[in-house]
Amino acid sequence: MNTNLYEYEQKTGDSADNFKRRIFDVPYPHGTLHLGSKTYVMGILNVTPDSFYDGKRYNTLENAIDRALKMAEEGADIIDVGGESTRPGAYPVSEAEEIKRVIPVIKVLSEQVRKPISIDTYKAIVAKKAIDAGASIINDIGGLLMDKEMAEIAAESKVPLVIMHKKGTPRTMQKYPIRKNVVSEILSSLRKSVSLALNAGIQEDRIILDPGIGFGKTAQHNLEILKRLDEFRSMGFPLLLGTSRKKFIGTILNLSARESLYGTLATLAVAVMNGAHIVRVHDVREAVQVVTVCDAIRNS
Repeated sequence: MNTNLYEYEQKTGDSADNFKRRIFDVPYPHGTLHLGSKTYVMGILNVTPDSFYDGKRYNTLENAIDRALKMAEEGADIIDVGGESTRPGAYPVSEAEEIKRVIPVIKVLSEQVRKPISIDTYKAIVAKKAIDAGASIINDIGGLLMDKEMAEIAAESKVPLVIMHKKGTPRTMQKYPIRKNVVSEILSSLRKSVSLALNAGIQEDRIILDPGIGFGKTAQHNLEILKRLDEFRSMGFPLLLGTSRKKFIGTILNLSARESLYGTLATLAVAVMNGAHIVRVHDVREAVQVVTVCDAIRNS
C-alpha cells in the first residue's frame, strides 16, 4: 500500500480496497457516468490530417460520422472528437481551423448517437462552441493551464472536465521531458489544476484526471505511471488513461504504431487492474473485450 492510500485509510477509517472500488457518479447534461461500476471505453475520433496513427482517415464529415457510429456499435461509451493533433512535434492550428474541423461532426453526431461526446481541445472558444453543438464533456490536454478561459467555460457549461498533465507543448514535450520524480511532479501539477478548477466554480464531481501518458514523459516514465496508478487515485478523482498505440509500446516491441495493437491491449489490462476508470482507445471492439474481462476479474 502506498503512503497516500495509507493516509486515506487512517483519516477516513475506510479500507484502501474500498477506496480502489469507489464509484464516482459524474453528471453530464444528458445523464450520469457511473465510473467504477465498469471501465468506460472512450473511442478516439481524430478529424485531423496529421494524427500519429489515423491522420487523414476521418477528416471528411462522412468518414468521421461513419467511424463514430462504428465505434458506438462496437461498444464505445464516449466518443472523443479532436481537431488538432497533439502528437510529439505537431504544430498548433488556429481556433478557426479547429472549429471548422470539429463542429460539423459534433452537430451531426449528437443527433445520431445517444452517447456522451467529448471535445478534445485546450482552447476555451473551441470547447464552448463544441458544447453548444452537442458535446457534453471537455477533454483538456492543457489541464486548464494553456487557456485561462477554459475553467470558466467548463464551470458555466456544467460539463465533466478531464484535466490532463503534460509538460511543455507538443512541439517540445519530448525534447525536454520530466527530469525528476515523475509521479510527484505530475501529482503536484494536477493539484494546481484541480485548485484552478474548484476556484472557478467547477463542481468536484465533474472532475476527471489524466496523468498524460506520453506527454513530456520518457518510455520509462510511462511504465512507472502505469505501475503506480494507485497514487493518482489517492487524489480522490476518477482517472482516465490514454496509452493507445503510443510510441513507448512500439519501443518495447520494436514495432510501429500500426503493429502495436496487442501491446496496447496489454497496457489496457494493466490500467484497468490498477484502477483506471476510463481508457481512451483507437481500437474499440478489442478494448471492450479486454476491459470487460478485467472488470469481471477485478470485481469478482
